[in-house]
Amino acid sequence: QVQLVESGGGLVQAGDSLRLSCAASGRTFSRYDMGWFRQAPGKERERVATISKTGDNIYYADSVKGRFTISRDNAKNTVYLQMNNLKPEDTAVYYCAGRSSTLLGYNSWGQGTQVTVSS
Repeated sequence: QVQLVESGGGLVQAGDSLRLSCAASGRTFSRYDMGWFRQAPGKERERVATISKTGDNIYYADSVKGRFTISRDNAKNTVYLQMNNLKPEDTAVYYCAGRSSTLLGYNSWGQGTQVTVSS
């Protein structure tokens, strides 16, 4: 497994932008599919965006399409989530996660970073 550390969360106003970063330890990052998930108080965890090992397969939840962009830099062992036009409903703890195989679930998780969007 890789060790994951998120950063970049904060308190912003509606319409603002944030970029989350997730730094991974180890030399196997390029073998991992990566994803961003979020969980708001009282709600289930939601898959926000995922990116395959080489970056050629990307998924976005309908709620963030056109506003969020996931990317990765395998040379820097980092995955990013650029979040534009933030809305109050984007308020949640955002988690970075990785999986080494499509046959497995996401089994490496970061500690999470809080994103709060005020109206």
